[in-house]
Amino acid sequence: MEVVVSAPLCPLYAAASAGAERSDELLCGWTAELLEEFSTGWCRVRTKYRYEGWARREHLRPAGDWTGRNKRLVRAPFADVLARPEVESPVLDTLPRGALAAPVGEAGEGWQKIALPDGREGYTKCSLWEDDYKTPPAVSEEALRARAVEVALSYQGTQYRWGGKSPLGIDCSGLTFMAWFFCGVSLYRDARLVDGFPARPIPFEARKPGDLLYFPGHIALYLGNDRYIHSTARAGSDGVVINSLDPAAPDYRADLREKLYAVGSVFPLAWGGGWGPPPLPLVRLSVGAVLGAASSFVISGGGT
Repeated sequence: MEVVVSAPLCPLYAAASAGAERSDELLCGWTAELLEEFSTGWCRVRTKYRYEGWARREHLRPAGDWTGRNKRLVRAPFADVLARPEVESPVLDTLPRGALAAPVGEAGEGWQKIALPDGREGYTKCSLWEDDYKTPPAVSEEALRARAVEVALSYQGTQYRWGGKSPLGIDCSGLTFMAWFFCGVSLYRDARLVDGFPARPIPFEARKPGDLLYFPGHIALYLGNDRYIHSTARAGSDGVVINSLDPAAPDYRADLREKLYAVGSVFPLAWGGGWGPPPLPLVRLSVGAVLGAASSFVISGGGT
């Protein structure tokens, strides 16, 4: 059965326990496949990007016609949903960047009426939302790369949260996932290259803005000019920061540059991307050809 997230955030855990590792997050309006459900209130789901985890049932609703509805995407860090199109009206809910809602009717005077997955309706400022791309928009490669970089930079200063994917807290692979999610491309959720997903290994010398830098248990988004943005749990950084690959730069991190083992790119786009990578088995991609030695790392978010 297809379900939709009705809470602002829906954590996915590695086991059916609130004390288990948080491995991912789904945001309001995102859908998933319900695999198992238990009387304890826990259920196992599979995301559209083929990631599985345990969620609380109260955060989910049957999707019904939600999948087929036109939706808008929160672009601001947060968007309040108000009872009336007046700034002083009660706040019904607050949605994080990346959440989805369905517009109702036409916008007017800067306000848009929206429907939430649980059936509630409210009003929000139009400027806080943008189009939801299920596949990459019809723009140049350069423009799409620039968009991914812009989105990643919008999380700068966000605290590090293992398994996080929102402005409340985000991990390294959550950051790169969201950067390309806003471009209609669905990366693998963890910090590694996997067959059947858009990112494929390229030579280090071919790197361009928007490409992905892979370290043991860690991932970053390349900005150009030897600089990259990543979410790191390193003391003193503790979140989304910019560092350099250049040893002469003041923000150079030798511990990462020395461990860089692969560069990945979604270009050339082999399919539409979005929520639907081809239904291939999850086979780990050997990066031996890139490194000169086969190695692969399976750490989820990474805290480097």
